[in-house]
Amino acid sequence: MKLNTINFMGVRNLAFALTMLLTLLALGSWFFKGLNFGLDFTGGAQIELSYEKAADLGQIREQLHAAGFPEAVVQSFGATTEVVVRMQGDDPQLGNQVAAALQKANAENPVHVKKVEFVGPQVGEELRDQGGLGMLLALGGIMLYLAFRFQWKFGVGAIVSLVHDVVVTLGILSFFQITFDLTTLAALLAIIGYSLNDTIVVFDRVRENFRVLRKASLIENINISTTQTLLRTMATSISTLLAIVALIFFAGDNLFGFSIALFVGVLAGTYSSIYIANVVLIWLNLNSEDLIPPAAAESVDDRP
Repeated sequence: MKLNTINFMGVRNLAFALTMLLTLLALGSWFFKGLNFGLDFTGGAQIELSYEKAADLGQIREQLHAAGFPEAVVQSFGATTEVVVRMQGDDPQLGNQVAAALQKANAENPVHVKKVEFVGPQVGEELRDQGGLGMLLALGGIMLYLAFRFQWKFGVGAIVSLVHDVVVTLGILSFFQITFDLTTLAALLAIIGYSLNDTIVVFDRVRENFRVLRKASLIENINISTTQTLLRTMATSISTLLAIVALIFFAGDNLFGFSIALFVGVLAGTYSSIYIANVVLIWLNLNSEDLIPPAAAESVDDRP
């Protein structure tokens, strides 16, 4: 092994223990706390308001509580005078009722209703089912791609790492009760593509090095291949994370769940491409013979 090669697989047992711990915690949070589904999935009202002066969010919450809407979520929406109110319910007039209550309570700071949206619970249920189906179709398409692109052991490693990334991301969202809506679902689909790209880059180098490093063991091959792709992986991950951090702090509350999901997913995807996908190859005992295409059977001329 080269002296400048990082021994990533030397700590694979510790990494496996960490992986199992994170996965179990994520599943536990998902099971006991569940996901905090947004209005896209549960149904409810969203009211966008515009105040003439800077809005006091605490005062607005108190006004809604006094008006009989204690569970309303009040957030800034761009400027200090722009406010969005979200709340669950199945009454199509809910948004208009909330808007009327706030207009009545704000004589000193007049409020204008910009937009009232209502999503029925049946529509929300359909969106939830379609979103889950979309994720399954994405994973199924990836499995088909890997079946043609790589040997099946590579495919198993990639799928296991993708499942890990999605489970951990959902666990974080569940633990902190971050709203899960359609934008967050879009982030999960983006995570699947990002993680797969990282994993394929490493797998390509492992496969190439089987031809170059003929005397190296599988673990040595993985360490060398991962080290060779490390700079590329770090450059991609860091630049992506910087953009996501900017979204977290400056994109506003509407994209907060999307940004957090992407942030966690990029970290999990970078980790899993090294310590999950590669470890699966070791468990499955990948060798150079697996990469040799099967010999075509010779036709035998048995004519007299």
